Formats: sequence, C-alpha cells, structure tokens
Amino acid sequence: MIEMTPEEFDAAVDDAVDLIPDDLFRAMDNVVILVEDEPPEHSPDLLGLYEGVPLTARDGGWGAGSLPDRILVFRGPLQRMCRARDELVEEITVTVIHEVAHHFGIDDDRLHELGWA
Repeated sequence: MIEMTPEEFDAAVDDAVDLIPDDLFRAMDNVVILVEDEPPEHSPDLLGLYEGVPLTARDGGWGAGSLPDRILVFRGPLQRMCRARDELVEEITVTVIHEVAHHFGIDDDRLHELGWA
C-alpha cells in the first residue's frame, strides 16, 4: 500500500485531468470530478465511478436545471492496490480517463479494447 496526503492525491487527479486533450476537455458538459475516500459499501474495490447521463444519451431537453454529472475517484482502494507512488499515479490517471470516457458514452468493452480499463 502506498499513501498520499489528500492534497497530493488531489494534485495527481488534477494532473490526470490535464492529460485530457483540450478539445475533449472543452466538450465535457456539466460534469464535476470529485475525490472520495471510499466507494459504496457494496463495491469496496471500485476505483472510480461515473454518475450521470453520457453526452451521447442527452437530448435537446436535457440540462435545464440538471445537476452536474459526477466522476468519483476513490482514494482508499487506489492506494491499497498500489505498491509504489509511480504505480498509484498511473492508476489514478487510468481511472480518471476511464470515467471521463464514460461521460462521452464509451462503454467498458471499448475501454478494454483501448487499454483504459
């Protein structure tokens, strides 16, 4: 297990977000990326979660008064699965990119094909 301070972990998430190409980042709509300590009890090994309506599923009426979609990155399981800081940073990056891809409507099967699962 490798541990980062909450500030270091947040910075690693920010660094992962910075890797998203500008045109894709600008296309993200009404979504926030948050760090939480632990995932829901029923999924203790979950590294990240996208909660929302993917861009590909939104229609013209979507958005009026809608709360932002949420991308959650779970600090606990990520730290527990990694043995080195570089490994943790890489896993944070993969998790962020994976969940952002869900925002764009890319499913898990395609993410596995692309190496982001």
